[in-house]
Amino acid sequence: MGMASSRRKITRNLKPWLMEQPMLLQARAASSRRQQAAASPDDDNLPELLRMAAMDDKTVILTLTNEAFSAPGSLLDLFLHSFRAGVRTAPLLRHLVIVAADAKAYERCRRVHRLCYHLRANGTAADYSAELPFMKRNYLDMMWRRNRFQARVLALGYSFVFTDVDIVWLRNPLLRVPVGADLAMSCDKFYGDNPYDLDKKANGGFVYARASARTAAFYEAWYEAGRARPGKNEQDVFDELKRELAARHGVAAQFVDTAYLGGFCDRRKGRDFNKLCTYHGNCLVGMKTKLRKLTRVFAEWNKFRTKAKLTD
Repeated sequence: MGMASSRRKITRNLKPWLMEQPMLLQARAASSRRQQAAASPDDDNLPELLRMAAMDDKTVILTLTNEAFSAPGSLLDLFLHSFRAGVRTAPLLRHLVIVAADAKAYERCRRVHRLCYHLRANGTAADYSAELPFMKRNYLDMMWRRNRFQARVLALGYSFVFTDVDIVWLRNPLLRVPVGADLAMSCDKFYGDNPYDLDKKANGGFVYARASARTAAFYEAWYEAGRARPGKNEQDVFDELKRELAARHGVAAQFVDTAYLGGFCDRRKGRDFNKLCTYHGNCLVGMKTKLRKLTRVFAEWNKFRTKAKLTD
């Protein structure tokens, strides 16, 4: 066999390998970034906290709060009370990790709950302790820090339910997340009856994410897309790219009906306490307004529960 013929044969044999290399390198780079995120130096006791909080299937419940929302008599107290007073929700508290955005919120958490994590703002002097006005710089920074933290939880091998602290829990909402969903999210308004129809506006106040390589890759791409779109929050970037990212990474994404994950953004359906699992203080401005109106909703729920004789 001549030298030229040998070179052609070697090239033919190498061609598939050469074509695979860019994809392999991209996959390895993404995997390396996820491993670095999981082993971030400010992990502190996060792996141990997640282990302590995890359900049998390695699912944890997460919420994020700051000093303003954690003050005595504020939203954190109402949030925790709703777990204790809801239908079969009290046992879920043992699976809840409260993520504190500042030192005062962390101190307050330690007084009222067993599992607390301080999400330190390393490398920045930003103050996340006060009320964060919607779409202002500190608010946007906090939303993307939250997104990054969720990605770290996935990288550590845990599925999660994330819930905003301005949500009251009435029943276990996990029962309304289909078993086939990799990513399920609340929405401002729910139209039709197809949860896999992504033509809805995302609301990151309630998110379920199943731990897997594909969901972690989805989060990685979501975060990188956000870095390329300064001034946008994580919900807007999700809405822009949800179909593309779901298809690219093979993620089954869906929205949960507001009949079950209710909120003030979607008042068309009223409040059917026969169905509602959670109620969100969304589309309200200011912590005092949220607290007043959510307290009223929870009082209505308690009256309904007494009348319907609902028990654990």
